[in-house]
Amino acid sequence: MKDKLKKISDYKFEIPVGSFPGMRVPGWVFMTEELYKSAFEEDVIRQVVNASTLPGIVKASIAMPDIHYGYGLPIGGVVATDWYEGIVSPGGVGYDINCGVRLIKTDLEEKNIIKVKDSLLNILFRNIPSGVGSTGKLKLSNTQMEDLVVNGSKWAVENGFGEPLDVERTESSGKLDGADPSKVSKKAFDRGKKQIGTLGSGNHFLEVQVVEEIYDNKKAEVMGLFKGKITVMIHTGSRGFGHQVASDYIEVMESAIKKYHIELPDRELACAPIQSGEGQDYLKAMASAANFAWVNRQVIMHWVRESFEKVFRKSYDKLGMELIYDHAHNIVKKEEHKINGKKKTVAVHRKGATRAFPPGHPEIPDIYREIGQPVLIPGDMGRYSYVLTGTKKAMEESFGTSCHGAGRVLSRHKAVKKAKGRSIEKELKEKGIFVRSDSRRTIMEEMPEAYKDVSLVVDTIEKAGISIKVAKLRPILVVKG
Repeated sequence: MKDKLKKISDYKFEIPVGSFPGMRVPGWVFMTEELYKSAFEEDVIRQVVNASTLPGIVKASIAMPDIHYGYGLPIGGVVATDWYEGIVSPGGVGYDINCGVRLIKTDLEEKNIIKVKDSLLNILFRNIPSGVGSTGKLKLSNTQMEDLVVNGSKWAVENGFGEPLDVERTESSGKLDGADPSKVSKKAFDRGKKQIGTLGSGNHFLEVQVVEEIYDNKKAEVMGLFKGKITVMIHTGSRGFGHQVASDYIEVMESAIKKYHIELPDRELACAPIQSGEGQDYLKAMASAANFAWVNRQVIMHWVRESFEKVFRKSYDKLGMELIYDHAHNIVKKEEHKINGKKKTVAVHRKGATRAFPPGHPEIPDIYREIGQPVLIPGDMGRYSYVLTGTKKAMEESFGTSCHGAGRVLSRHKAVKKAKGRSIEKELKEKGIFVRSDSRRTIMEEMPEAYKDVSLVVDTIEKAGISIKVAKLRPILVVKG
């Protein structure tokens, strides 16, 4: 498979149309020789190729440098399909709909955190439930749940979980239009009803970080990022609610491909025409799950603020705790992009990939309009995370999309095997990183060696011109899912 990859530049490889039967567009993979040699899975090429056969796909089947094997579309995959003649695929979004990242700035410094690290870590761990099947402090009625999934972040703020500024600084104002609770199963509502305000498990986390390095002073100042100051990053999604929506509609789409006579090389990419009943129903249910996820991160942020208030005995506004930005990285959105020089309305599927719109784009909050959309890239818990901004080239190359993280190189099973006999917590503590988790196994699964070095991924994205580095963040306190 690898012999089909043709090097286009130092940061881009192509699988030309015709390399495999059924390809409608080329496959593009953004990566360096180093990433190619050290951390690129053979099966991922096949997934990039499989996606290139989807009906209505335009331009290319695209993969980011953090790419790794996933269900249907690879994690780190991006495809856009014609809104009127193309398909929508739940496998192009994934099970954790609107898994995403939220970053909060503070006026605190590292020395302030170190003094209270134990009490702060403990209260964060208590206030933000984590782990498999974790439930939150909110118990919502069916009516409240329906209101929540229709209105997203606005619902959270109107119910006392935050302020209007939080909504302004969230992608799509924390709400996808078109959400319809009637298209979501009772099972999904039952699973999600007690999970608002929870991290969940796996690679989800809450990190207290210090701004280690600034690359662009002007952009960093606009965001409120200064060297030595503390930030808080939240990474989670739609929990059991989104997982059930995905499961339900993957089943629907498996019937739809027969009904609409769609031939696919991989049934995990099961899909339906966007304008069909099945396609529209999925988009309405997916929007509901996306809005659930934005509420989840909003509520978690509110409880993070309360935790800081309790430890530092100051109000969160006195601590300078403002939201910088929140964005999704598992979602499909209706957008306009230029294809062969002409504007076209498309459904952009981003799976483990982050929107990265350029300066001047109307969908960016006013405060960031001049500098471009903030792009938040978490790393592993033993290294760094990054803040970048979107570029015009991203619009030309990748439908305004960047990477979403470091990308796994070890399966969870292999990571546990490699961590056997070691204390990952102790190793991290020796680096000045203090970790709490509901499960020791989770810490083993999420050990730093399980991931690519995020700095290599981010450097690749920057040198490809898709996003520009603004700041590097080092973890101090970590709550793992």
